[in-house]
Amino acid sequence: MTVAGSVPPVRGVSDGARRRPAAPLRALVSGYEGYRLTGFEPGLHLGLPSPSLTVVVSLDAPLEIAEQAAAEQAPGFYDTLASGIATAPVTIRHDGNQHGIQLALSPLGARALLGVPASALGAWVVGLDDLLGADATELVERLSLEPVWEERFRILDEVLGRRIADAEIDPHLVQAWMLLAGDEAVRVNAVARDIGWSRRHLVNRFVAEYGVTPKDVARLSRFHRSHRMLKRAHCATLAEVSARCGYYDQAHMARDWRDLAGVAPSRWRENEPFSFVQDSDRDDGAE
Repeated sequence: MTVAGSVPPVRGVSDGARRRPAAPLRALVSGYEGYRLTGFEPGLHLGLPSPSLTVVVSLDAPLEIAEQAAAEQAPGFYDTLASGIATAPVTIRHDGNQHGIQLALSPLGARALLGVPASALGAWVVGLDDLLGADATELVERLSLEPVWEERFRILDEVLGRRIADAEIDPHLVQAWMLLAGDEAVRVNAVARDIGWSRRHLVNRFVAEYGVTPKDVARLSRFHRSHRMLKRAHCATLAEVSARCGYYDQAHMARDWRDLAGVAPSRWRENEPFSFVQDSDRDDGAE
């Protein structure tokens, strides 16, 4: 999930940094994104669906989730959280200030770092201490005391690096994931044929491991590409974004956005409240 929301009448200030994790973690975590947002108008914003698992460590007040992606889950406050792959947004209530670090985990990262398959979390949000135990407490304490982003990222490298455990996912499922979550649009039947499985067998095994269907992942990947492009390419038209992200047309993209985000892309773009430096095209981290 990633952040979106409503227009504040007073424009605040955003600061942050991003970096790739240390080499041993790169197949498990796509990157570290630190953010500090101050002086915005209190309100609600959305955590949008994505094809990654999300981990957040709050460095200030707990994160208040007012509406969960899993309809049966109650609202809650989280100093840390981990969430699986969802096809619905979460609604976050904020006081105009946010400070924390967000990580995007691959399904292999869920097994190797969290000790569970992505399907074990599903669309639910849980406290990171439920999965990491004392390591979650250590992360919060050490990250909160360290004011420098690069040093915070080094702490993440250290704590997560010592948690890496042997983990495997069936190579057929890995190949299916890579095809469906890639930049090219593919059909589920074609993926099943490529890996030598029937469509039904692929769907059953895929859901058991990842918690979502192959069709869901292909759709989430296309949506996520459009989301990132809409954040970065403010000059691009909606028609250009839809064409580059693999939609049939702009109307198709709008339908997907209403289904997955609950809002049209044009409305979201107009109402985005936070200017996230970690979502810029620059790369702040060393290799």
